[in-house]
Amino acid sequence: MRRLLVTLVSITALLSGFYLSARYYAEPIPGSQPPSSGSLVGDQRPDFTLGSNRGGLVSSSDFAGKTILLNFWATWCEPCRKEMPMLMDLQRQYGPTGLQVVGIALDNQDSVKSFVSTYGISYPILVGESDVFETSAAYGNSEGVLPYSVLIDNQGIIRWKYAGIIKDDKIKDLLTDLL
Repeated sequence: MRRLLVTLVSITALLSGFYLSARYYAEPIPGSQPPSSGSLVGDQRPDFTLGSNRGGLVSSSDFAGKTILLNFWATWCEPCRKEMPMLMDLQRQYGPTGLQVVGIALDNQDSVKSFVSTYGISYPILVGESDVFETSAAYGNSEGVLPYSVLIDNQGIIRWKYAGIIKDDKIKDLLTDLL
């Protein structure tokens, strides 16, 4: 019975993710850019602790002093998958100057491990289910859209948030200003 319940919840989350990803694929959610008043932009980042795809727990404080690009995603999210090569390029290009891309996957551990291995993702990947939903909402993603990204400066202040696939030129302009 418990296995059936877990399966039903997982299927519901999967279908919700497909719907929301398809709905917001072409356009960001209203108010995500430019930030509107009442958004988290300008606020101190919320703390979180999530499991890593490599085992153990990782906290937001582990990235203190770095400019962080949090990217909420899932292995089954097509727009998320399209965004991955650009995120890897950003880490390679801007990592030496203080950027840390952190992927936060709404998925199960096995799927994420396989995905990371297949695609050669080298930046930190955190994994979870309900805890990832909670963290994403704490960072302003109240509708649960994927992909969803948040840029945090090296003082821990949220500088930008975006629902949908990141525009390469926009994120590079932001990073140039912050790094």
